[in-house]
Amino acid sequence: MTRRYVCVHGHFYQPPRENPWLEAVERQDSAHPYHDWNERVTAECYAPNAASRIFDESDCIVEILDNYSRMSFNFGPTLLSWMENHTHFTYGVILEADRASRERFGGHGSAMAQAYGHLIMPLASGRDKRTQVTWGVRDFQKRFERDPEGMWLPETAVDIDTLEALAEHEIAFTVLAPHQAAAVRALTPEDDGEPEWQDVTGDNVDPSRPYLVRLPSGRSITVFFYDGPISRDVAFEGLARSGERLARRLREALPSNPDEPRLAHIATDGETFGHHQVHGELALLYALETLREQEGVELTNYASFLAEHPATWEAQIVEDSSWSCVHGIERWRSDCGCSTGGPHTWSQSWRRPLRDALNELRAEIDGRFEEAAAELLKEPWEARDDYIRVILDRNPGNVDAFLSDHALRELSDTEEVRALKLMELQRNAMYMYTSCGWFFADISGIETMQVMAYAGRVIQLAEDLFGASFESAFLDRLEEARSNIPEQENGRKIYERWVRPGRIDLSRVAGHHAIRSLFEPRSDGDENDESEIYCYRVKIEDEQVATEGRARLLFGWSRFRSVITRESARLSYAAVHLGDHTILGGVRGFQGVENERAVRSLLQDAFDRSDLAEMVRILDREYQTARNSLRHLFLDEQQKVLDRIVEASVQEAETVLEDLYQKAAPLMRFSAELGVTQPRVFQVAAESVLDKSLKGALSGPNPDFDRIEALLGEARKRGVHLDPHEIAFAARKTLESLADRVAEDPGDRDRLHALERGADLLLDLDFEVNAWGAQNTFHQVLRDFYPRQKERAAENDGEARRWVRLFSRVGEKLSIAVH
Repeated sequence: MTRRYVCVHGHFYQPPRENPWLEAVERQDSAHPYHDWNERVTAECYAPNAASRIFDESDCIVEILDNYSRMSFNFGPTLLSWMENHTHFTYGVILEADRASRERFGGHGSAMAQAYGHLIMPLASGRDKRTQVTWGVRDFQKRFERDPEGMWLPETAVDIDTLEALAEHEIAFTVLAPHQAAAVRALTPEDDGEPEWQDVTGDNVDPSRPYLVRLPSGRSITVFFYDGPISRDVAFEGLARSGERLARRLREALPSNPDEPRLAHIATDGETFGHHQVHGELALLYALETLREQEGVELTNYASFLAEHPATWEAQIVEDSSWSCVHGIERWRSDCGCSTGGPHTWSQSWRRPLRDALNELRAEIDGRFEEAAAELLKEPWEARDDYIRVILDRNPGNVDAFLSDHALRELSDTEEVRALKLMELQRNAMYMYTSCGWFFADISGIETMQVMAYAGRVIQLAEDLFGASFESAFLDRLEEARSNIPEQENGRKIYERWVRPGRIDLSRVAGHHAIRSLFEPRSDGDENDESEIYCYRVKIEDEQVATEGRARLLFGWSRFRSVITRESARLSYAAVHLGDHTILGGVRGFQGVENERAVRSLLQDAFDRSDLAEMVRILDREYQTARNSLRHLFLDEQQKVLDRIVEASVQEAETVLEDLYQKAAPLMRFSAELGVTQPRVFQVAAESVLDKSLKGALSGPNPDFDRIEALLGEARKRGVHLDPHEIAFAARKTLESLADRVAEDPGDRDRLHALERGADLLLDLDFEVNAWGAQNTFHQVLRDFYPRQKERAAENDGEARRWVRLFSRVGEKLSIAVH
């Protein structure tokens, strides 16, 4: 019987969200209650797919499995870089899934590489195409410890030159949309003559077989054209809500008695499974497991299928086409009508001037880059291709090796900084073309502001390296990019309001350090410590803090250094906090120990006399080049400092509310029994007191269950509405902590009893508490420890029997079947 195969591909990707100056993702309020969108989508999609569930008829979990090892997938390299540092569990599962898929699929891993920066490849220069492929390959090799067989193209945007770049790097295949096929024909032996090409434009290609694409260079690459109708239904029509329907559609896509091995396969954004479609990861796992168990159908991935069944047909592609724009690639350079979000009346005419502004900026810097880099490096563009090794590992020894390999000669410290800045110029110049900047409805979106921020970093580096002005011409062009939101005006105004104020140099880092240090004083004897501020290092040389009541004065000097470019400067700084949100400060170049101590003495004297006017005069006179305030703190640190500033006021308010609540509690209980509406101030007091008390009882390694139960009962009696987000978060953390303690010593029944009590209390609240993490940990114990205990119980071990009964009760409370 001819074999039939099924493959589901997920393209997992988020736009890079790092602040280009800090190399870190700052708080994004639109992702609330999460810190940022990477964190939110991880919680809703990437992590759930790493531990998806199979349920029985009673809605109890019978198995927890990852989806990644059962499907084909690619992750954007910039997203994986973030995951490596912020979500170790999920990142580890993804890497392990590729190893497991190699065992499952004949030595061929399910992970595909991706062109690195998610720019639209047909709109990129030939040089950029090849760097993007090189970086994508090298990133993949480091993470997955093997060579990639396939590579995903951002937005599946393709032209022949892009396929040449893939083939040049020995990429065997890529995946395209069916409407990207222009014509096909069967491959025949040379002496049989060439068959006629068949026109298949408009989704008419047979997606169940691979196609060879011959390239002008003489190379070739295989293309899989995914099943368009099923993929669209998964992405946009709710098919991802039903694993049963998804399995049936994929099975029905396969011929009953094919004349050759056939493949039913779909491709969609991986975020469909959990983020766009809630619980989509459950439907995906159900579909994959259902298909795996069916006779005559095999799960596979593209690399495994291609190894067993090379292409017997060839194809021609539609040049300058993509999967998400019916107009080809116009979505990323013109007002073609394709957009996401916003009213249908909005215009995307801003796209053209945005791209023109970036193209003109790029044209201005590339020639200067070649000339400047040629003075330091053997082959500047080869050095750029190899710079991915530094991006992946900024260990000083690795950076030294990179410079040694590419430098014309031994470089001075200043020349090293210049060489690294030239590389960073090129890195950010490619990042500013990230496709998401054009994808959505308005130029004021966070994705478009992100590409403007990369342009801002390019401008800063270029002006520093080449001593010329680049920003003015860039902004003149951006002014032509009109926003659909009247108050946003145009690209120039958006840049001036949001990008330019975020520009960071070593002076700004010093100002941040000074203000932060006012609220995080160091211990005595720490003067020579080195501290971190994102991608900067601070070597403290002299720093002192004076305190008078709630007022504080900090003065010092330190060496500030960028990890990215190795640029450094010795700077002195002062900061004064006079209470509330009033903070003054300044930064300047270090002017010698005696000079700095003299200024410190003046400030100290004015501070001791509480002479605010004099302190302001000294700061104005001595720190003319930089003045700092709370607004100059980096975004995440602003929240921390504000929390510290208002801490005393909050405590005072909480004391007043607690006193009010204690006095009003009997009346509140009586009113609740009568069903009488209570004064709002009583409700506020009760909510504040009970929320705080409950969070306190939930925190710590040994939660006070009696206290928790009493507080919950008190809230119900008084009709108090607890904060569902805060309490649910604290309850989730408590359950995870209790489950972790069980995993550390599974045989300890006291720990199991504690988890039972916690689950009993916290999973019966009036709002949902996420038990996902606790379930994962408990299920691991079920897999690794429970079988031995069950065997002992069967051998009449009384302690083991008691343990098994208790473990089964805990599993029931966590909705996990224990058999």
